[in-house]
Amino acid sequence: MSKKGQITTTTYMDWNDFISVITRLEKDEDYKFCLLISIGVFTGLRISDLLSLKYSDLLSGETFSINEMKTKKNRSIKINKDLKEIVERIVKKTKTTNLNELIFINKYGTKSIDKSYVNVKLKEIMSKYRVKLDGNVSTHTFRKTLGRRVMEVNNYSNESLILLMDLFGHSSMSITKRYLGIREQE
Repeated sequence: MSKKGQITTTTYMDWNDFISVITRLEKDEDYKFCLLISIGVFTGLRISDLLSLKYSDLLSGETFSINEMKTKKNRSIKINKDLKEIVERIVKKTKTTNLNELIFINKYGTKSIDKSYVNVKLKEIMSKYRVKLDGNVSTHTFRKTLGRRVMEVNNYSNESLILLMDLFGHSSMSITKRYLGIREQE
């Protein structure tokens, strides 16, 4: 936890590091965090929305809808083919039969895992897999990783900025640029 007045900057993961981390988490049978990071990066959802997801949300079609907790807006999300394959593979490996249960349920099976637990665990994961980041890791890393990837594959175009501005619910492109740490030279 940061001290009052302390400036903290959450950063993004390089795309290759993201792929490496989720691959290694799955290999190490840390399925919960493999799914959390995968779904977080592929959808760009905030942690509060991620923690409310059920397997059926991701497996029952090509898209799913969610009422975002922070903005109260309804958002329809197309499920990336790679993400769907990851979820299907892990459901099979874990022999999950109740697809209507929360994906990120706590060890007692009573409610979803806690955001502060997720942030601590993310730091442990990055350390364990020796992922070097240019700032702090937190649940915002998921959204920022998606944003940076969209910008990179679209050559930092204004069109991709407009798409991300809408996705993140920002009121201007300058806010989106600052959020993603995009500098003018990029």
